Amino acid sequence: MHKHGLPPCKVVLKDKPCPNDSHKPIHYVAASQDLQVGDVAFSVPNSLVVTLERVLGNETVAELLTTNKLSELACLALYLMYEKKQGKKSFWYPYIRELDRQRGRGQLSVESPLLWSKSELDYLSGSPIKDEVIQREEAIRKEYKELDTVWFMAGSLFQQYPYDIPTEAFSFEIFKQAFAAIQSCVVHLQKVSLARRFALVPLGPPLLSYQSNCKAMLTAVDGAVELAVDRPYKAGDPIVVWCGPQPNSKLLINYGFVDENNSNDRLIVEAALNTEDPQYQDKRMVAQRNGKLSVQVFHVYAGKEREAVLDMLRYMRLGYVSDPSEMQSVISSQGPVCPVSPCMERAALDQLADYFKARLAGYPTILAEDESMLTDGGNLNPKKRVATQYVRLEKKMLHACLQATIDFINQLPDHTISPCPAPYAPLLK
Repeated sequence: MHKHGLPPCKVVLKDKPCPNDSHKPIHYVAASQDLQVGDVAFSVPNSLVVTLERVLGNETVAELLTTNKLSELACLALYLMYEKKQGKKSFWYPYIRELDRQRGRGQLSVESPLLWSKSELDYLSGSPIKDEVIQREEAIRKEYKELDTVWFMAGSLFQQYPYDIPTEAFSFEIFKQAFAAIQSCVVHLQKVSLARRFALVPLGPPLLSYQSNCKAMLTAVDGAVELAVDRPYKAGDPIVVWCGPQPNSKLLINYGFVDENNSNDRLIVEAALNTEDPQYQDKRMVAQRNGKLSVQVFHVYAGKEREAVLDMLRYMRLGYVSDPSEMQSVISSQGPVCPVSPCMERAALDQLADYFKARLAGYPTILAEDESMLTDGGNLNPKKRVATQYVRLEKKMLHACLQATIDFINQLPDHTISPCPAPYAPLLK
């Protein structure tokens, strides 16, 4: 890269062994000297950065493609697949070779679950992320079927390639592997045009490690993309960058890792007013006036489970009441115990508790087993380990939600009261 204009850097490429001996060691970027906060570790000129504007040579075409049926990732993956066919004649040969070496693996030696086998995906059984992976693969398949659009819309670009149109030149599996590799290392640049916002930056990911509590990020400056560090480093230390405000589900699918200390980690709970309720329309309007929808998604953030359960409880109460005069008061109530009806309060809390218990029962292992495997599991393969880390963190949030619900039940003034019957209780999923 120095031959092609990369200025002197304060980093060096190092490698670490891969747990799977059949794979090459993983490269990573480390400080070549001591660094202080604010030091620029490296600056990559735009001539060495891959963007749609650079690839397609026309910002209008690039924007048209990305607002049509194809994502930036699909276009970048297609371009590099054709460039790979050029072999050493390609300007990007060293970069493509490095992507191949990394095989879409993050710094934990794990590929995105998009590339896992069916039996490996079973490591995530019980978690909604398993369906997310399947849905993401279906979305990638749809993009694959649209690849020929790029060929015809940007014909001048592909005239240099004496190959078949995309869907004839590449199988879906090859495209999926390329897509996952691009996804694992693409950088989202801020304050740039649409055609430049997604970039592949040499020395960037996957050679850099992601951390959710890091503030350093690759930044577009005049004529280059640079990284200024947010913490001091000793020579030889791995360089880390911010991964954005992403929950662990996104980190696992996109980059093949989870962050134990991710303040952005969250669960999703979907609650819906019962459409068979004769008062459904009235309740829907009350919900809207209070910033909620008839089908409401609740985000349960790690460490803030109690607040999330309280927010859900207000919504649940609305589904239980029948007196129009109570509808506004129950959804806007600020206290953990609503004074309207103890039997309704118990019914709503019981429904929430049963929901969290059911979700926990859906996993093939319990939390204690996961923790035991991670503590004693020297023989866990990398995918099994990261999957176990992920479901363990998910279960911890569910347990915290259940405990918060039980705490609210224990605050009820009279535990002898039976829950009210609820023919039109809200639906939870």
